[in-house]
Amino acid sequence: MEIDGRSIGRDQHPYVIAEISNNHLGDLDRACRLIESAAGTGADAVKIQTYDADALTIDSDRPEFIVQTPPWKGMNYYQLYRQIALPEEHTARLFRAARDSGITLFSSPFDERAVELLRQLDCPAYKIASFEICDDLLLQAVAQTGRPVIVSTGIASKADIKESLRVLRAHGARDVALMHCVSEYPAAAAEMNLRALDWLSSLGCPAGLSDHTLGNLAAIVAIARGASLIEKHFTLSRADGGPDASFSLEPKQFASLVRDVREAWEALGDGEVFSRARRPGAEHGRSLFVVRDVAAGEPLTAQHVRAIRPGLGLPPRSLPKVIGRRARRDLARGEPLRWDDIE
Repeated sequence: MEIDGRSIGRDQHPYVIAEISNNHLGDLDRACRLIESAAGTGADAVKIQTYDADALTIDSDRPEFIVQTPPWKGMNYYQLYRQIALPEEHTARLFRAARDSGITLFSSPFDERAVELLRQLDCPAYKIASFEICDDLLLQAVAQTGRPVIVSTGIASKADIKESLRVLRAHGARDVALMHCVSEYPAAAAEMNLRALDWLSSLGCPAGLSDHTLGNLAAIVAIARGASLIEKHFTLSRADGGPDASFSLEPKQFASLVRDVREAWEALGDGEVFSRARRPGAEHGRSLFVVRDVAAGEPLTAQHVRAIRPGLGLPPRSLPKVIGRRARRDLARGEPLRWDDIE
């Protein structure tokens, strides 16, 4: 999978996405500062959301439309979305800010009109929010752009995920990544169920983690379980407030996240078992050395050869094969023993 020229997969450094969500607080200048700051953390991409309240819901104070869970409890959905949406006419400015900052920008659209706006702006990838994973009309519109698609799976069942993949692929999506997600804000580490990444990976897509925990541990563990992408909410300062502020990382924290997940990926290595010669520190182990001078043609005995440090000669397990064989040349005390030294 590739986004904006950046390859994504288990053999690449983790692709780290700074989700600014509504942390712009409706202010265009602040949104541009968020993009610039995210670029400074080393993140690979910034993600925004493209929608308006009327595309998502209706303005109603009926009980069904009142949010029942923190951090938005007590607001009706329409009020919430009106508060946190950045006007769509500002979207082009955000893409320019990303280009100026040298960072990839893409978005989560929430209706077909938003998809068309993003298509006109040459959006390099699309994110399907977990709450939209079963909206087939949206999936079809995104798939038909031909661009990579990242899908959060927070509220989805296995059947939902498989069907969404089918819809995306049937309508032209070639590159799809699946993001494990726990739709709690914030999420506790005990709720993360990171073993679910194994199942997502089995579907033939790059797997990642959209992380709502407050620290870096879940993201690091996700890398160890094969995650190729990490997404985390990003803000300039939690003290500035906003519905997502409490579970967003500030710039120094996000830079730490980028370093930690990349270091975790590097620590995985290539999985190849070392030969003894390649083992780090092998030179400090034991090997066979000549410990008493031996004349050419003289049989080697236990008095001539011992397994001692450093590890520059034959392996210690070669000792039984060495004893009794004759020296091919004069061997001096302190020489590491090698096969071409004996007959």
